[in-house]
Amino acid sequence: MPQRAATIVGGGIGGLAAAIALHRRGWRVEVLERAPGFTEIGAGISLWPNALHALEALGLADAVRALGTVEATGGVRDRQGRWLSRTDNAELARRFGHPLVVVHRADLLRALTEALPGDSLRPDSEVSAVRDDGRCPVVGHRGGESRPDLVVGADGLRSAVRRTLWPDAAGSRYVGYTAWRMVTEPLAETPAEGAAIWGRGARFGYTALPGGRMYCFATASLPAGAASGPSEYAELLRRFEPWPDPVPALLAAVPADTVLRHDLYDLPPLPSFVRGRVALLGDAAHAMTPNLGQGACQALEDAVTLAHCLDGTPDVAAALRSYDLLRRPRTQSIARRSARLGAVGQLSWPPAVLLRDTAARLMPTRATLRSMTPVLGWTAPGDR
Repeated sequence: MPQRAATIVGGGIGGLAAAIALHRRGWRVEVLERAPGFTEIGAGISLWPNALHALEALGLADAVRALGTVEATGGVRDRQGRWLSRTDNAELARRFGHPLVVVHRADLLRALTEALPGDSLRPDSEVSAVRDDGRCPVVGHRGGESRPDLVVGADGLRSAVRRTLWPDAAGSRYVGYTAWRMVTEPLAETPAEGAAIWGRGARFGYTALPGGRMYCFATASLPAGAASGPSEYAELLRRFEPWPDPVPALLAAVPADTVLRHDLYDLPPLPSFVRGRVALLGDAAHAMTPNLGQGACQALEDAVTLAHCLDGTPDVAAALRSYDLLRRPRTQSIARRSARLGAVGQLSWPPAVLLRDTAARLMPTRATLRSMTPVLGWTAPGDR
């Protein structure tokens, strides 16, 4: 077949991964990013075994693992600091082929951009229109117009591609709680184990990053757009400084002006991820809450699966229908599961909290791992 061209709308993790997967198969790719550069100001990101399998298919698993940290154990604690459940990372690796790796988002994004030709990355290229003229898709953007064989909408929760070609689809919905993310300065001594602490209508989590830093996150059940006090850092201290160790020490090591806060939204299920020769990927297709740590992991799976479906066939539309059949049921199921876990984690009625914590404490570790198999047991198409 002659060389085919793909236009990727969105230069985040999923869009870059799709570009890499297609580039490795001989496609000519361009990644249109509306921001002035391919950068990430986020905090940490958990790459579970399924994400490492996807990165392995992209030839990047070893490089990304070298950027991150593998904790020995982690789990869930209650408001008093007592363990409710624990997960052994060595057992994760034994069961699923890779451990859980935590990296900084900026480091992961840099590794992805470095795997692509520089001239395929087009920052400051906001997309203004996406249509199909009957012969090929047409993408209008700040730099002109592109007429590729394939368009991938990887432009996030508020996707312009989805809004244009799925005009009747429901918009994003607030899930009832907000989230703070932050990274500490290097600590003289880091906690030996990461954890998520479940309170009443609030949670606080922490896990290790390279260089003695810790990635921390917190949630609280609040109305959308609720205002904080003098600063987000002051609000965190007010809400979480009384929590059990090591929370106070971690908060003390966070630079006050670096705290990120975002209300959390997910996306109601779409009836299809494809329209002709246009496919949605990542948050544009299935934005989910972060409770399972699967948002970026599923985007990486999407990218690898999309490229696999396009292998060996000139019929892009047919390949995208196969992609939709493979990805939509899985990602929408994981999104529902993540939403349920978030609802449980945010419980605030004391009897319900007591029941939740008791049930988590009594759950055998092997049962917890077994319940994770449908999510973490994914392997790349062609490796099965």
